Order: sequence, then C-alpha cells, then structure tokens
Amino acid sequence: MRIKINRSKLKSWLKTCRYWFFIVLMGILLAIVLRVFFFAIYSVPTPSMEPAIMPGDQVTVNKMIPGPRIIRNFFSLHKGEKPDIKRLRGTRAIRRNDILIFNYPYSNWNSLDLDMSLFYAKRCVAIPGDTFYIENGIYKVKNVSEYLGCYEKQERLSGMNPETFHPNIYHCFPSDERFGWNVKNFGPLYLPCKGDTLPLDTSNIVLYRNLVTYETGKTVTVAQGHVFINDSLITEYTFRGNYYFMAGDHVFDSKDSRYWGLLPEEHIAGKAVFVWQSKDKQTGKRRWERFLKRIR
Repeated sequence: MRIKINRSKLKSWLKTCRYWFFIVLMGILLAIVLRVFFFAIYSVPTPSMEPAIMPGDQVTVNKMIPGPRIIRNFFSLHKGEKPDIKRLRGTRAIRRNDILIFNYPYSNWNSLDLDMSLFYAKRCVAIPGDTFYIENGIYKVKNVSEYLGCYEKQERLSGMNPETFHPNIYHCFPSDERFGWNVKNFGPLYLPCKGDTLPLDTSNIVLYRNLVTYETGKTVTVAQGHVFINDSLITEYTFRGNYYFMAGDHVFDSKDSRYWGLLPEEHIAGKAVFVWQSKDKQTGKRRWERFLKRIR
C-alpha cells in the first residue's frame, strides 16, 4: 500500500514551521538583547529603601544609566579578584539621588569583590570627585546645596541620642578609632575619580586600602611609618576607576556605604526607574497602587 504525499501541503507546512521558528528565535534573541543591554527586573526583599522602594517590590532597572556592562572574562568573577568588565556608553552618567541596583561589593570586610548573585538597591548620595560628610545626621557634599537621600528620616536621626543605637550600628566605616566616624557625624571622605592621584600616608590609607588592593591585586601594608604595595614604598596612588557613596533611605537600618565604604562603578547594574509589580510580603496580596509607580 502506497501513501501519497501532497508535496504542496508538505512545503506549505514546512514553510509555516520555519516562519514560526524564526519568530520564536527572534523573540528569544530580542529578550536577551533587552535583558543584557537595556532593562532588567529585580526583586527587593528588605525595607532599607523605604519609602521609595518597599519590601516585595519588583523594580525595573534602566541599564543605559550609566551604560550596560559586558563581562569580558567570566573567570575574573572569582571572589577576591577585580572583574574584567567593560562599560558601554549609556544615555547619561549617574547623578546624585539616583536609586541604583548594584552587586554587593564585599564577601568579607577585608576585600572588595563582585558577587553576581547578590544585588542591593540604594541611593547614590555622592559621585566621583565629591567630598561627602554627615553633619549631625544630615547628608552633605562639599559645595553642593541639594538635599541628599531621605531628608525627613535624616532629621529624625539628627534628634536621636547616641545611646539609643547599638554600637555596631552607631559606629561606621572605617572602624578606626583615629577617625571615630558614626551615623551622625561622618567624614569628610573624598570619592576618587578615574585618573585621580591622591597622596597616601599611614592615616588616610585606612580609607582607601581596600580600593587600592582591589585595583592592583596586591597587598597594601603599613610599616615603620610608611605605606607599601607589596615591597614598593608609595606616597601617592592614581586610581583606575570611579567610586560612589551609596545610602539607604531608611537611615536607621541600612547596610550601606556608611559601613562598607565606597562602591566601584563596575558593580552598578543600572538605575531603578519604576515598580513593575509589588506584593505584600506578609499577606501575599498584590499592591496595585504601586503598579508602574515611578521611583524617585
């Protein structure tokens, strides 16, 4: 018994399959391109950015601010190493008060690295070239008059007594008695720009030691009143990257730059622009009032 095949129908069927295969393939490629170069969605589990971002929010991030990241060597993502990342040109640079999504910069307090599995949301309150300080709880940048971060909560912090804080929360980076910085009085701290050459001595190396180690991959030590990179005596250092000061709006409970220091630019994924969807973490109910809410 012979089975007759209608060649015209077969050709039509194959043509339809190729067409839909092409459509699906293009859709997958478009999604990858959008995810890598333009937008991504991240979930926020903690209250450190209240009220701008609530626990249970899923935020959409614009990667064109400051520009998409391209990982040139995935082997460089090992802990304790500086990642080999190229930043493509974006639509604009990061500005003060931008809320950013970034990779948390410390697996321990002694060395900078990049954890691709751990993202934080914080507000950028100081950019490269700024001198940042906290004066009686209020965030300030030298020669800048604008409000930085959540001013209302900073005012509440300003009126609180030091005795109300746990010592681990009250005392801040660099955790050195020579500075004695805390959540109410911090700095001044200069944020290096790429190409900045700063003098280094046995005092201020405490502020920049992790950055220098991160950039060079070498050991920074202090001995006999001098600073050494490996065995080489140094009195100044030229920075290879840009650094930012990140702060949570909920100033009373935020693991931010006040405790771990400055954030390298290559850690930044992009700017949070709006809430895609939101669920109350306690009840599981959707918060429709936050749907497509712009993040400021």
